[in-house]
Amino acid sequence: MHRINVTKTFLPPLEEYEEYLAQIWQRDQLTNQGPLLHEFEEKVSNYLGVHNFQFVSNGTLALQLALRALDITEGEVITTPFSYVATTSSILWERCTPVFVDIEPETFCIDPAKIEAAITPQTKAIMPVHVFGNPCEVEAIERIANEHNLKVIYDAAHAFGALYNGKSLLNYGDISIGSFHATKLFHTIEGGCIISNAAVTNDKVELLKRFGHNGDDHRVLGINAKASEFQAAMGLCNLKYIDTIIEQRKEKSKLYDNLLGASYPPSPKKPDLKYNYGYYPVVLENESRALEVIKRLAEQDIFPRRYFYPSLNTLPYLSSTQNCPISEDIASRILCLPLYPELDDQIISKICEAITV
Repeated sequence: MHRINVTKTFLPPLEEYEEYLAQIWQRDQLTNQGPLLHEFEEKVSNYLGVHNFQFVSNGTLALQLALRALDITEGEVITTPFSYVATTSSILWERCTPVFVDIEPETFCIDPAKIEAAITPQTKAIMPVHVFGNPCEVEAIERIANEHNLKVIYDAAHAFGALYNGKSLLNYGDISIGSFHATKLFHTIEGGCIISNAAVTNDKVELLKRFGHNGDDHRVLGINAKASEFQAAMGLCNLKYIDTIIEQRKEKSKLYDNLLGASYPPSPKKPDLKYNYGYYPVVLENESRALEVIKRLAEQDIFPRRYFYPSLNTLPYLSSTQNCPISEDIASRILCLPLYPELDDQIISKICEAITV
């Protein structure tokens, strides 16, 4: 049996990608805001139903640019300890201080009931994560942010294709960022996006991502976060298949639900959520049990991932931290199981057997 990873990158028919490559060769423009990039931005904006969409080279730089675009270059940023490390590292890289607020045990998203207690005079923003495509309590977070004059930057790296209250999860906050990494539901090989709720912010992002200058007119300190024509080409190919991909992942998730039963129920979904089936997490009884399952599956060349481990409030290079017992507990015993359209049903059965024995 070949190796089964937690995900498998979707690749479109090679000839479809080659059609775009022929255009790149013909135009002789590989990057610097080429025509494929603009076509990609327009089509993805239309698909998501969003405005002020900027395609950038990756999701981590998107988070960093979001902070810069909102003039958050110092102070504290309230965030979740349960995410990929890029959420925290982006805050640190921009010389801000992450302040961790514990999560809800059911959705794994930041607990809004605990946010206000973490606000200080140094707090500048809140950076929540729509974990596994489950929406944060966006209404409650917006109320808190408005009351305390804080910006909200959503790390929506898991949320492409997810709809809440009839609109994309990337529509919320002052800024939402997406990730189009090859491991994601929708990818551009590497890549990400920034979606702003204000045109002035969007204009600033557009300038910041390409060194901060127009021709010889240098306006602000910028960085190189431009995406290439090759990334845009992959995204244009994959966009045609995204609805089918989501539907196929939904069917695989249903099989997991049926086989795992009530012992390992899926995370509850909000009634107004159209889910994207980007991940299939299960929470085991304890860490020892999780490690046992990992070992048992590895013997069959099946490799789930400890998404997300460790709890980010325990990172060794933090200057200070906060206790987040729920996140620390969940992080110690959660596994994301393999999930992708081509995953054989018999493999899913083997995975579930290893968990339920």
